[in-house]
Amino acid sequence: MAEQAPTGTVPAVPATGREWHLTARPDGWPVPADFALVEAPVRQPAEGEVLVRNLHLSVDPYMRGRMNDVKSYVPPFQLGKAMDGGAVGEVIASNAEGFAVGDTVLHGLGWREYATFPAKHAVRVDGALAPLSYYLGALGMPGMTAYAGLLEVASFKPGDTVFVSGAAGAVGSLVGQIARLKGAKRVIGSAGSAAKVATLLDGYGFDAAFNYKDAPVREQLAAAAPEGIDVYFDNVGGDHLEAAIGALNLHGRVTLCGAIAQYNDTAAPAGPRNLALAIGKRLRLQGMLVRDHDSLQPRFLEEVGGWLREGALTYDETVVDGVEHTVDAFLGLLRGDNTGKMVVRLAH
Repeated sequence: MAEQAPTGTVPAVPATGREWHLTARPDGWPVPADFALVEAPVRQPAEGEVLVRNLHLSVDPYMRGRMNDVKSYVPPFQLGKAMDGGAVGEVIASNAEGFAVGDTVLHGLGWREYATFPAKHAVRVDGALAPLSYYLGALGMPGMTAYAGLLEVASFKPGDTVFVSGAAGAVGSLVGQIARLKGAKRVIGSAGSAAKVATLLDGYGFDAAFNYKDAPVREQLAAAAPEGIDVYFDNVGGDHLEAAIGALNLHGRVTLCGAIAQYNDTAAPAGPRNLALAIGKRLRLQGMLVRDHDSLQPRFLEEVGGWLREGALTYDETVVDGVEHTVDAFLGLLRGDNTGKMVVRLAH
């Protein structure tokens, strides 16, 4: 059932709120000691700003890269400063035209209970149309990544055979379903447990799925796609990408979205070792950043929103309660504890 926008008495503005800081750059896998939950002053909004009480926070795989002090497409988190990420919250004080107390908005200052920022960085969302947390998942960045990555970056065509790695995650679960809804000949997914494989088959309508821990990915993919694949949506990298390159048909396309298998490695990746096959097969391997595809936003919201309302698309969340458990949720995400989108729900 759709979550209604908050109503009733808006809480008083508190003097302080909790926020997560990165205190050390992880060496390999992050550990709880790399983070600290800090009490910080809550600032009243200046002209053109809003103060938001966060209701849902997003944790996402890309955040692991931001914990390293390296130049990338998004700046690294600063040590001793509040971290950030997707969040949905309620405006509790406004000094900006067009935003009223009680409005619910999507913004980029997560990892904290309260956020004060320019209203131009807030996007109003409607809890009557979909649960507010969906704007961090199926109707947010992961959903848009799946939609644009499959349809635009991979140039998907009806009749394609599609392979998705990390297929039970926030992005992968949507990629496979969108491919099915758009007329794929066959949709294949990999995941890290028997329960997730069952979800891919029974919950999301994949034609085939396998647990990558059971046997080499190359062997399992060959069995699942005896006629090869046309599109590979890569959320994992490593042995999955190598296997996909081997299985791709002539003029196959790869969307390079993520490489979670390598995010915590301290040594250079071992593969793919068969990249030369891309020459003879005339493959196209293209990296993607979701922000490059903003022009698709209206079509994405209309189409994916429609599928959700009709029940044609299944969307799952793994919910962790309490801002104090945000790091636990993030570490669980890296371990693959989630099915669908990992979300932190703040109790107020």
